[in-house]
Amino acid sequence: MTTTEIVLPGPVEPDELQVRARDLPPPGQGQVVLRMEATGVSFAEQQMRLGKYYDQPPFPFVPGYDVVGTVVTTGPGVDSALTGRRFAAVVKTGGWASHLHVDAADLVAVPVGVEPAAAETVLVNGVTAWQMLHRCARVATGGAVVVLGANGGVGTTLVQLARHAGLRVIGTAAPRHHDAVRALGAEPLDYRDPGLYQKLRGLAPEGVDAVFDHVGGEGLKQSWRLLRRGGALVNYGSASAKGENALLPTLALFGRLYAWNYLPNGRSATFYNFWAGRRRDVDAFRARLAGDMTQVLRLIADGTLEPQIAARIPLRRTAEALRLAESRTVLGKVVIVGGTT
Repeated sequence: MTTTEIVLPGPVEPDELQVRARDLPPPGQGQVVLRMEATGVSFAEQQMRLGKYYDQPPFPFVPGYDVVGTVVTTGPGVDSALTGRRFAAVVKTGGWASHLHVDAADLVAVPVGVEPAAAETVLVNGVTAWQMLHRCARVATGGAVVVLGANGGVGTTLVQLARHAGLRVIGTAAPRHHDAVRALGAEPLDYRDPGLYQKLRGLAPEGVDAVFDHVGGEGLKQSWRLLRRGGALVNYGSASAKGENALLPTLALFGRLYAWNYLPNGRSATFYNFWAGRRRDVDAFRARLAGDMTQVLRLIADGTLEPQIAARIPLRRTAEALRLAESRTVLGKVVIVGGTT
């Protein structure tokens, strides 16, 4: 079997991604070969392109954090009945390929009737949003939250999940996305407004129950000040970082956030880590991930979540997909679809 892969050779511009074809060996023990039908571009791949993503593999490698596809071959120790069925998986790297090996233990069934691109929008993005809302912040019905970047892949899902949970949502986005963000159920504000945090405090003068902040940096202090007593700041990115080594800002951020937890004001601060606990107990991590992914896929299937697909771009045009995602002009997730044309 031959696979077509998109290779990131180093910290290069999107147009310098490499397309290669190679023979794919048969799947090993406990593995399947998945024919990719949808993968995508998340913030992680954008950081990997710059060599700034924490714990990324050495160059060169094939990016692609998550994937939806059909099993075409099973390896030793895997039930052959999986062949022909559609599954989703979070793989961290390797998804930007027409065919790839995936551990069968990482597969989560996609509900019948959910098309691949729709499922793709709620894999790493949907699980991130679900876990931050329900496992980190745990805001009670009737509460209020702020979602920075409410137009992004995580943000659009987080807004919908929060509204489904009975929460008031204030979201930041560029003005061109305000109508769409409002349609999702959030109150939009311009993220570039110099008086943004004053306006946020004006909309919630008693404070909010949670702030979901993907920007990081010095803005975290402003996000912290928006919280009411007992509120939670959840940071899940460092979009503000420019030209820095990823490890040092991440370690500094960890230290700052967890120090805030000891202040006598009842607030909490968390740096969300998708992979937390995997090294300690991989089986427990897989079970939790599969359960949370199943939840968000069901919400797509029953219409509670509306997939926000910014664009569908074929695999061989992945450079175009990456450029579009990095333009910060889109609403939702840029999806890379199967096929090589």
